[in-house]
Amino acid sequence: MSGSTATGSSEGVPDEPTVVPVRFEVAGTEPDAAVRDLAGIYEGKQWLSRRTEGEFSYRYTAVGDSELSMRRSTMSGFLRGASAPGDDLVMSWLTAGSGIPDTLRDRVPLRVGNPMLFPAHRDVVFVATDYDQQLVHLDRRFVRDVAAEHFDVGTRDLRFDHLRPPDAVAVRHWRDALGTLARALREGGTDSLVWHEAKRQTVDAFLRVVPPQLDRLPAELLHPRQAKLRAAVEHIHAHPEDPITIADLARVAGLSVRSVQESFRRTCGVSPLTYLRQVRLDRVHEELLARDPRTVSVGQVATRWGFAHLGRFSAAYAERFGEYPKQTLRR
Repeated sequence: MSGSTATGSSEGVPDEPTVVPVRFEVAGTEPDAAVRDLAGIYEGKQWLSRRTEGEFSYRYTAVGDSELSMRRSTMSGFLRGASAPGDDLVMSWLTAGSGIPDTLRDRVPLRVGNPMLFPAHRDVVFVATDYDQQLVHLDRRFVRDVAAEHFDVGTRDLRFDHLRPPDAVAVRHWRDALGTLARALREGGTDSLVWHEAKRQTVDAFLRVVPPQLDRLPAELLHPRQAKLRAAVEHIHAHPEDPITIADLARVAGLSVRSVQESFRRTCGVSPLTYLRQVRLDRVHEELLARDPRTVSVGQVATRWGFAHLGRFSAAYAERFGEYPKQTLRR
């Protein structure tokens, strides 16, 4: 329903993705139909919808193309469900009602008029009630292509902090870009040059609101002979929130477990699991700088990143950053 991009060539060299139009609408007045239609769009699971006060209704519209589409979802009722990360990055904001896009982990509610990126690399469980929601779907490959014009993205997956407080100027640029995008669609359609340019401007604006987080990798990894180790290191940086074992890194790199251990020690100066722990400490540091001490505790953030023993965590954090995590959070 949401469009697709096809790639591939007979000589084994990927073609440019095929961009296809996106235009559809689903609507109804029954909770079961809402679950069927909306979960189908997002390949969701365990979705539930029910009436609240008044008559139940829902409507979902999408227009654009498979690189970027503008969408609106409204419901007089309650909706809950789980969804996995797909090919799109999804920016969303409410114009009415209430919603929490990640109830099992962050529990940061959507605020009216305040754009928020849905968590991009893991499953989420969301709830929403009597809402009017605007969404923009951005194809990951398209975002990466535009980001490469501004950032040294290398071969890494782009990583975004969906909890980053939005800058007011960046949000204003985002809204202006969406206005230009809507006019381009009305006046030129998805095959026009004006639409093509407006899409890229919208991604530029998106990258101002949610800049990619680009970790600095050891310089030695840039050498072609380190390609296998670099694959393992990039896997750590892309998935530090996941349970990762040395065997996992060996599979990613195409090396033996012993070779992975030796390569990490020789190039990075530490074991693979110590390197993983350092990356997780960096993530904690980034989150503590961004979060409000009135709404989150050091213990909550540390636990989220896999640190169960808070005493040892605080000592390791202080050694790495020269201050205790509570000091970082209170800045």
